[in-house]
Amino acid sequence: MKFLVGFILGLVVIPVGLYFYFSTGGAPVATSAQPMPFEKRMANMALDARVKKEAPSAVALPVNDANLVAGAQIYQQNCVVCHGLPGQQPTAIAKGMFPKPPQLFHGKGVTDDPAQETYWKAANGIRLTGMPGFKGSLSDDQLWQVSLLLANADKLPAQAQAVLSGSAPPTEATPAPKSGHKK
Repeated sequence: MKFLVGFILGLVVIPVGLYFYFSTGGAPVATSAQPMPFEKRMANMALDARVKKEAPSAVALPVNDANLVAGAQIYQQNCVVCHGLPGQQPTAIAKGMFPKPPQLFHGKGVTDDPAQETYWKAANGIRLTGMPGFKGSLSDDQLWQVSLLLANADKLPAQAQAVLSGSAPPTEATPAPKSGHKK
């Protein structure tokens, strides 16, 4: 009987304690605050499970110079402010975010991630990280192009590198050849 009372009391005390912790401002919410215990582990576990469940099984576009250059142009227009460029320091916006956005061309970026995983993240975004979902802003081909760029960031053609470095003349990102994918 004592065990049952203790168990029921535990089921009530824990949720009430958590409610009190959050409702009275005890939880860290500033970007400069330390994360809560297990916050990163729980978020990554949920993200990894969702991506594994929903990411496309195959890449929809070929890895070629045209798609990599188009991906570099899309990256320049949409991703640089948070994820940075090769050889450059993070922007003030990136420095002020929590969690810190990965600097995709510095250290461990996403070149070891399958393009399908990057596609899912770019298309859907990631809650509570500042990572927006671009599904409504970019076409499927454009999402694949930037995903291919990042998956191949360690072996880009000179023209894509020039776009990223800003030494190529700015142009509007060009869509990939028609592939039957939703635009």
